[in-house]
Amino acid sequence: MIYSLRGLVQELTPTFVVVEVNGIGYYVSLSLQTSQNLKLNSEAFLFIQQIVREDAHLLFGFYSKEEKEMFNLLISVNGVGPVSALILLSSLSLSEAANAILSGNSAVIQKVKGIGVKTAERIIIDLRDKVGGFSISEEKLSNLVNNKIKNEALSALEVLGISRKVSEKIADRILKRDPEVSIEELVKEILKNI
Repeated sequence: MIYSLRGLVQELTPTFVVVEVNGIGYYVSLSLQTSQNLKLNSEAFLFIQQIVREDAHLLFGFYSKEEKEMFNLLISVNGVGPVSALILLSSLSLSEAANAILSGNSAVIQKVKGIGVKTAERIIIDLRDKVGGFSISEEKLSNLVNNKIKNEALSALEVLGISRKVSEKIADRILKRDPEVSIEELVKEILKNI
């Protein structure tokens, strides 16, 4: 059983990555949350959930242990497959998913593509007792939000023709000074400081 992979990101899309480890490329399905934390031609570390079926050996990768744990809880629910679980993790943050389950808010879960009324209610009934201790620390949540804001701002600047290396250092300084900065404000601040 593969528990984790550390290697070079050879190919990257919003839904999968190919990680090269010692000359072997592993095709790993991802959520958007995890995909946003990876960079092409950079080293990556992913927690892996391997699912072996009669016709395939599938790998699902996660940036954090918490996301992997939530994925495993979701696929334990009858009627929720790995693809539906990844779509849910791409549509909702870990805390949003856990809060929706804990509060019994099936409307939030039903907004996820492919999850209907019955499946949403089954997720709530089956997982309500299991996600109570499931929490992501505020610091980790803040870091994930900052990474997303930073990546989106850097991508916007790359479209404008500004080097990622130059803007990344400035972005890090600004985020240290003001962790609550919006994407738009971050882009403006970086442009002022170049």
